[in-house]
Amino acid sequence: MTRRRFLELGGAAAIAYGAARRIARIEAFPVSYPVTAHFKFFTKPERPTVFVKVTCDDGAVGWGQCVPIPTWSYETPESVLSAIERYLGPALLGHDPLDIAGAHARMNRAIAPSFSTGMPIAKAGIDLALHDLAGRLHGESLPRRWGRKPLERITLSWTVNPASLEETEQLVEEGRARGYRHFNVKVAPDPKYDLELCRRVRKLAPEAFLWADANGGYDLATALEVIPKLADVGVNVLEQPLPANRLTGYRELRKLGALPILMDEGVVSSTELVEFIKLGLLDGVAMKPARTAGLWDARRQIEIVLDAGLLFLGSGLTDPDVSLAASLPLYAAYQLKFPAALTGPLFLRGSCLKTPLVARDGAIEVPLGPGLGVEVDEAKVRGGLT
Repeated sequence: MTRRRFLELGGAAAIAYGAARRIARIEAFPVSYPVTAHFKFFTKPERPTVFVKVTCDDGAVGWGQCVPIPTWSYETPESVLSAIERYLGPALLGHDPLDIAGAHARMNRAIAPSFSTGMPIAKAGIDLALHDLAGRLHGESLPRRWGRKPLERITLSWTVNPASLEETEQLVEEGRARGYRHFNVKVAPDPKYDLELCRRVRKLAPEAFLWADANGGYDLATALEVIPKLADVGVNVLEQPLPANRLTGYRELRKLGALPILMDEGVVSSTELVEFIKLGLLDGVAMKPARTAGLWDARRQIEIVLDAGLLFLGSGLTDPDVSLAASLPLYAAYQLKFPAALTGPLFLRGSCLKTPLVARDGAIEVPLGPGLGVEVDEAKVRGGLT
C-alpha cells in the first residue's frame, strides 16, 4: 500500500474564508509504473510519479500528476512529495481554486526561482489538478475553456533508443507494426554512433519526420561538427544539442544554419524563453507541460513561440495517465503540426485511469471531456497501481 500524504484546511479555518469555494485539502500519492523497454533515463525497471488530488471545501476535486526523472532533472519523487507536503500545499490552502495565476504566484513565493522556476515538476502536478478542477466545475474541456477548436487526434512519433545499433531495424519495424510513421532518436555523446543510427532510421523510414534529441549531451565543438552531418543523413530537427546553460554556444549553432535547433531542458518558464528568442538562440521549442510547472505557463510559451514564427513541437517525460492527458488537449488546442514524442504508451505498463489512454495506428485520441477529460481510479492510485 502506498503512503498517503495530505494537507487539510480545518473546519474553523475554512469557515473563516467565507462562502466562496476554497482549496481545503491537497493529497499526494507516489505511484510507479513498470517499464517495458530500454530508455535513456531509466535506471530502474519502474517509472516514478506522484499523483496530486486537490479537494475544495464543497467537495469538488481535481487530479494532477508530477513526473520527476532524477537522471533528467534535479527533482526526485522524494523532493516532489516534500515540496508539495511542506511548501506548495500549505501555500495554497484557503486559496480560490479558479485563480490559477494567483496559485502560481503563491507557489513561487513558497519555493522561489533561481535562474528559472523552482521545482517546476512538483508545481506542474498542482497546476494540472487546478486546471482539471476548473474544467469540471464549468463542465468544459480545456480547449473550450481557452476558446480554441482542438484537433481530435495527435499524431505520435516512435522513439528509437537502441542499446546497440543492431537493434535499430527491429525497433523501427516494431513502431511500423503499431502504425507509427514518424520517428525520433536519442543521440549524444558519440557522434559516430549517432550518425549511423540516424542514417539507418532514415533509410528504413524515408518519408518520416526524423527528430534527433541530444538531451544536452554534446559539447560545442562536437555539435558544430556533427550537426551538418546529421542534416546530410536526413535529420529534420535537433533538440537540445548542448547543456541548458551554454547560451553562447546555442547562438553559434543557430548561426550555422544546418538544422533547426530546438530547446527543451533549457526553457522552463516564459521569462527565459522571451530572452532566448531576443538573443537568437533557438528555432523552436519542444514543449512539455511537466517541465514548465504545468499548463498555465506552457500555453504562454506556445503563444510566444508561434507569435515569433518559430517551431512548436510537442513532447513529454514518458508521461502516463493524467500527465499525458494534460499534454494532449494542450497540443490539440494549438493545432500541433508535427508528430509528438509522447512516449509513455511506448515504455510504460499499467494505468490509474478508469479508461486508459491508448495509442492506436500511430496516434492517440484527445480526451475532450470536462477538465483533463479523464477519470482517475482512486483505488489504484491509493494502492500504488497494484
